[in-house]
Parts: sequence; structure tokens; C-alpha cells
Amino acid sequence: MVQIVLFGVILTAPANATAPGNTILIAGDSTAADYASARYPQTGWGTMLRCAVAPNVRILNHAMGGRSTRSFLAEGRWDRLRADILPGDTVLIQFGHNDATRAKPERWAPAQTDYRDNLLRFIRDVGMAGGVPVLVTPVARLNFGPDGRAVADFALWSDVMRDLAIKTGTPLIDLEARSRAWLDRAGPNGSKALYLHYSAQDNVAAFPKGISDNTHFSELGARQVADLVAGGLKLLALPISETIAAPRPALTRTTPLGRTDCQ
Repeated sequence: MVQIVLFGVILTAPANATAPGNTILIAGDSTAADYASARYPQTGWGTMLRCAVAPNVRILNHAMGGRSTRSFLAEGRWDRLRADILPGDTVLIQFGHNDATRAKPERWAPAQTDYRDNLLRFIRDVGMAGGVPVLVTPVARLNFGPDGRAVADFALWSDVMRDLAIKTGTPLIDLEARSRAWLDRAGPNGSKALYLHYSAQDNVAAFPKGISDNTHFSELGARQVADLVAGGLKLLALPISETIAAPRPALTRTTPLGRTDCQ
């Protein structure tokens, strides 16, 4: 297996993965992005998704930290992804976290207007390239309400995505709903191991002063979120769904491996 790092995109490319339909492309933000080994244990679910697919399937992860639908388009990242699509390929589209950042105009995309329009463009472009767009609602943050249940921090953006899925006939993975249920099962305390919560005493090289981050995933969290995405993709009964493994032991680990291998 060869890995090529180019323009911030890690291309995990088995030699036989160039046939049309054998690629899953990811458009998204930091929750899905690939990270250098020096950032471990910070891990994106897009990195771990490769542990859910058959050997002849490659993952082209174009997700990048801090990006919204607006900035992903403005920076030409969408055009680069679109150029990689072969007929039959699957494109997972997860945005919402940064679209909701009103304080940063370069990211801000109001749910009912710009966000909706940008998603419609993504759906149209993938279809014109012969690909299969799959909308993925924004993954939940580590945020529990007074009732002890996980909160939907990006409910307006998720609602728009669900509505577009129905109106355009676009496949949908409701990752917001799936990840909230996942957090509810783990509970407020158990969920901390799934995100970046470390003290200085934990001696984590990437975070020597410690970190309390309710948005980004640890290795364990990324594995388990990738399992949620893979499970949703398999249920869609698309051609790519047949390549999704079941069970997925590398993604259902309850203890971290210490690296992002598929074990």
C-alpha cells in the first residue's frame, strides 16, 4: 500500500483501486481530516474509515480543519476533489461545524441560504461527474444537556441536510443522530476518552500542557465514529456498500492501539 501526501490530502491507494467506483472521497472539516503522526492521538474519522473497506477500495480524504462549505469552495478544495471523481465513485459530504461560525465571515454559511445552496452545488457537481453524493450530517460534539443527553449543536444545518436529502433523493447518513446516541451510551464521563481530554500528567507529546477539546477525536473516538459512518454507508445499499466490512473489529476497539493501524 502506497501513501502519497499532496496538498494536505492523504491518498491511501492500493494499486488496484483505480477502477471507477472503487473510491470513496471525503469533503469535510477537522473532524474527518487526516493528521500528521506528531498530532497523535488527534485523529479524524476519515483516516480510520479505511479500516472498514475492502482492500480494493481507496479513500481520498480531502477534509481539512477549519473548513466550511463556503471556504471549501472559495479555496478551490472542492474543485480539486471534483477532479478526482471517476464514474461510480462515492463522495461523502460532511459540513456544518464551521458553517455555523458567525464570527468568521470566511466560514459563515447560514443554514437556510448559503449552506443549502452550497450543498446543492456539491450534489449537482458529483452527479455531473458520474459519482454518487452522500450527505453526512455534522458529527456531535461532547456536549450534554441538563437532561444528561447529548446535544445537537448544529441542528439547523443538520435539518437542512436532511431536507435536501429528501427533496433531491440524495443518500443520507445521519451522523448527528448516530453520534448523539453513541455519546448517550457512553455517558458524560465515559465520552471524554473519545475526544481530546488529557492533562499535563498524561504526558501526551502533542499536548504537553494538556488539552480539553470537546470537538476533536482521540484515536479511540475516531475509530468509533468511522464505525458509525461505515454502518450508515452499508445500510444505504449503494454499490460501495458491498465493500463495507462487517464486523469491523478495528473500529470497535474499547482501548486505543497507540497508532492508527487497522488492528
